[in-house]
Amino acid sequence: MDDTRTRREERPGGPTATAAGPFPRITAVGTGVPPDSYTQEEVLKAFEIEDPRIRAVFGNSAISSRHLSLPPRSPDGGRQIETQGQLLCKHRSNGLDMGRNAVEACLEAARANLSDVRYLCCVSSTGFLTPGFSALLIKDLGLRRDCARLDVVGMGCNAGLNALNAVAGWAHAHPGRLAVMVCIEVCSAAYVFDGTMRTSVVNSLFGDGAAAVTLLADADGAAEGPEVLRFGSRIIPEHISAMRYDWDDDHGKFSFGLDPQVPYVIGAHAEQSVRELLDGTDLRRPDINHWVVHSGGKKVIDSVRLNLGLTRHDVRHTRSVLHDYGNLSSGSFLFSYQRLLDEGTVAVGDYGVLMTMGPGSTIETALIRW
Repeated sequence: MDDTRTRREERPGGPTATAAGPFPRITAVGTGVPPDSYTQEEVLKAFEIEDPRIRAVFGNSAISSRHLSLPPRSPDGGRQIETQGQLLCKHRSNGLDMGRNAVEACLEAARANLSDVRYLCCVSSTGFLTPGFSALLIKDLGLRRDCARLDVVGMGCNAGLNALNAVAGWAHAHPGRLAVMVCIEVCSAAYVFDGTMRTSVVNSLFGDGAAAVTLLADADGAAEGPEVLRFGSRIIPEHISAMRYDWDDDHGKFSFGLDPQVPYVIGAHAEQSVRELLDGTDLRRPDINHWVVHSGGKKVIDSVRLNLGLTRHDVRHTRSVLHDYGNLSSGSFLFSYQRLLDEGTVAVGDYGVLMTMGPGSTIETALIRW
C-alpha cells in the first residue's frame, strides 16, 4: 500500500490513512488442526527412535505436543514409508479439511457469510497443487464464482505476512468488500524419516495447522479489529540456503533443511527489520504494546527476543503456541494473534508488530493499530 498519508489528528505518531480510503482492518481470526495430537515422546515411540542424540533434540525443543497425521501402520506394527504421491494426497485432503475449518471459524467470528467473501488468498509451503487450495476451497465451500483469488506457494514460514500484504492491498483498493487469507500447512506431508540429525531437527519441530483472517476496509468505521498500517521486508541473501525445501534424491521426495545458524542469522537482523518498519512513524520499540512473533523454534524465539530487548512476557503467546502446537510454518503467528485476542488485554490505540521469518533468509514485519 502507498505510504503517503493524510494526517489523522486523533492518534498522532503512527502512519495515517490515505486520501484514497481507509486502512484495512483484521476483523477476525480462526484456526483449524487435525484431530490427532502427539507428545514428543509418542512421536519417538511411533518411529522406534532410540538414538540418544535424536531423543535429546526432541526433548529440548520446548514443544509438548503437535497435531500430526502420522503414516499408516504397517503389518508389523511400525509406520509405513509414504511415497511422494501419498504425501501429496495427504497435503491435499488434510489441507482442505483444515483450511475449510479455519475459514468457517473465521467467518463465524467475523459474523460474515460465505457469500460475503470477495477475495481468497491461500498460503502453503508443504506441497504443490494445480489447481491450488484457493480453487479447491472455493468449490468446497461454495464461494462466489466471481471471488478473486491468489495462491502463495513455497515461500515458507514467513509467507503469512507476504500474503497479508497482498490481501491488505486488495482490501484497501476495494472498500467494503471482504477478503480472506488462510495459511494451510500440512507439515506431516513433508517429513523424511531416516534417522539422521538433519531430518531429526525438522521432524522434532513442525506441526500441522491452518489459520485464517478476514480483512475489510470499511469507510463507515463500523468494522472492528486493528488497522493494518504498513509492512516491512528484509532479505538476507548471503544466507539463502539456511532454510530450504528441496528434492532429496536419496529418498525420492521433497524434504526440509535447516542450518544450525538460523537462529543467530534471524536474531542478528531482527532489530534492523523493526527499525525500518517504524522509520518515519515517530514510533520506537517501547511504543509497541504487543508483539506477535512466529514460533520458529526455541532458539529462534530467544534470539529475536534478546536482540529486540523484549521480555518473556512480550513473547508469551509465541512460546505457548510452540509448546502446544510446534512450528506451524506460515500460520504460526496467527495462532499467537488469536491467543492475544482471547486474552482480552488489547486497548484502543495500542500498537502491535507482527513478525515472521523464513527462507531467503527473510524477516517480514507488519505494524497494526487497534
